Amino acid sequence: MLREIIESDWSAIHEYASQEIVCQYQVWGPNSVEDTKAYVDQVMKDTRIKPRTRYVFAIINNDDKHLAGVGELIIRDPQNRNAEIAYIINPAYWGKGLATEAAGLLIHYGFEEHRMHRIFATCAPENIASSKVLKKSGMVYEGRLRENLLIGEKWRDSMIYSVLKNEWKADAY
Repeated sequence: MLREIIESDWSAIHEYASQEIVCQYQVWGPNSVEDTKAYVDQVMKDTRIKPRTRYVFAIINNDDKHLAGVGELIIRDPQNRNAEIAYIINPAYWGKGLATEAAGLLIHYGFEEHRMHRIFATCAPENIASSKVLKKSGMVYEGRLRENLLIGEKWRDSMIYSVLKNEWKADAY
């Protein structure tokens, strides 16, 4: 289940955002308490921007109703109806299919609620689990962006995946 982030979610987000293993492919983290609170504060501010282009959702595990991660839909190009999805999951929930389900729900949301034409996502080439999630969620590998992110003192490549509205199987979600 996805629901919009609320201010009190910061502690559940910090539970995983403070872990090195979670941040290993990210430009951020591991987070301090202040970093996580600033992230949630920015998410709250972004809900008030008009036109809104960023939608951040808590990924709620249906079994225990705990916040298991966060997923985002970011409208990158409204005119050409392109959006990006991203997700991050607490390691306590890894391997349970939550990332794949969340990615599918985010894609569905982008196509059905925002009339996007193309939705894409990127991941580190070393992040095999995320590559599998993107493929399982119906995305197609497009290519490799070379050294497009600076993480610490090192440049990182990104793999890019996408799905078009006419390829999407909406009944799957």
